[in-house]
Amino acid sequence: MTTATRLQALRKLMEERGYDALVIPRADEHLGEYIPLHNERLLWVSGFTGSAGVVVVLRDSAAIFVDGRYTVQVRQQVDAAHFSYQHLINTPPASWLAAALRSGARVAVDPRLHSLQWYRDAEDTLQASGVVLCADADNLVDRCWHDRPAPDVRPALLLDDSFSGESSASKRARIAASLEGHRADAALVFAPDSVSWLLNVRGLDVPCLPVLQAMALIWRDASVDLIVDPQRMPPGWQAHCGTDVRLHAPQEAATLLAGQAGQRVVADPHTANAWSQQLLEGGGATLIAAPDPVLLPKACKNAVEIAGARAAHVRDAVAVVRFLAWLDAQLEEGRYHDEAALADQLLAFRADGEHFQGPSFDTISAAGGNAAMCHYNHRNATPARLPPNSVYLVDSGGQYTDGTTDITRTVAIGTPAAGVRKLFTLVLQGHIALDQAHFPRGTTGTHLDVLARQPLWREGFDYDHGTGHGVGAFLSVHEGP
Repeated sequence: MTTATRLQALRKLMEERGYDALVIPRADEHLGEYIPLHNERLLWVSGFTGSAGVVVVLRDSAAIFVDGRYTVQVRQQVDAAHFSYQHLINTPPASWLAAALRSGARVAVDPRLHSLQWYRDAEDTLQASGVVLCADADNLVDRCWHDRPAPDVRPALLLDDSFSGESSASKRARIAASLEGHRADAALVFAPDSVSWLLNVRGLDVPCLPVLQAMALIWRDASVDLIVDPQRMPPGWQAHCGTDVRLHAPQEAATLLAGQAGQRVVADPHTANAWSQQLLEGGGATLIAAPDPVLLPKACKNAVEIAGARAAHVRDAVAVVRFLAWLDAQLEEGRYHDEAALADQLLAFRADGEHFQGPSFDTISAAGGNAAMCHYNHRNATPARLPPNSVYLVDSGGQYTDGTTDITRTVAIGTPAAGVRKLFTLVLQGHIALDQAHFPRGTTGTHLDVLARQPLWREGFDYDHGTGHGVGAFLSVHEGP
């Protein structure tokens, strides 16, 4: 199918169901940054490969919304004949729809693919213009995607306490104790990395993200109802996770969630999907809006995790240094490789390291002008060859059983232009300012962000994305808070 025929099929189904608009986010039911191929609905409809974005399909037009990281990439990948380009932050889809649609129009969304907070905010925005938000979990894209890949089902990994530093039983007891402060009976642990941390398991079914695609309810007695495909659980999982961890297949999730009448359940409206919380509330449970109770304990690394992170970074640094030395030697011999060959060589050096499990994200191997695209991927086009007197940017990382890494280096190929050297220097000054900063307890990344940007601001420059992020312990390379 072409883009035109895919849009045509969606519009036909929209008409049959009485919808005037359809919202398609780059998300799956777990709302993670990395999603398996069979859930790449945004890619299917638009051809866009970025990690964040939303498509809105109307009866006679369509738009794609991306943030500042993808303003160049979206124009390269998405056909302007079928989509207009919108800024995801400056023009949120709900606001755009409220202005574009008549009163009484109906907007379809799959509540599994949006957080409850997004759903409520969108509903309020649309209602102010008389537009109706319609929850439809019978996904329209899935109905039209006839050659959709099958899910890649692989057994989970059981992470030994020698890597996690704490047993699942101990973690569950800590999280269960935290529920008392909310006078709650249970908490919805929705994010796969939170579930994976809680139970000391990891997964192999999502590229670069070693999490188990699952969600769970944890109770005040520290027992857990785990919703996951039973095929993913390897032999010995019960002894590893605990005998008070009960397994439920995904098709049983709706019944389980809707069957909690009278229970007080902590749920994070910003990270858990609308579908799960609407089922809980519709079944008579009382929702207590609060952050994911696993979020902060997971972010506060224990001594074993810190030691593992250091060891993983040393191992990873050896691979990167070997790669940079190899690159210097290749350039001296006049061998200007393309982006794919360079990424493959770096991966080979990493693979020599102990405990290496794979990359922590798709390597950004970007030559020349491609380095200006924040999340460039050489696999989306013909890999460029290193140009003389330019730059090569390589942003990459590794997943190791004892830690997760993320490192970026910019290499001068010959003598880059003066403007490029100036921008590199301004960014370096921002790095140094952050490195040298002393700050009191309670200071947040938002407070420090200005230090990184100040040298650029002085010269009239900026970057349209965040400055930094947390990193998981053999988990997501982008970890909150």
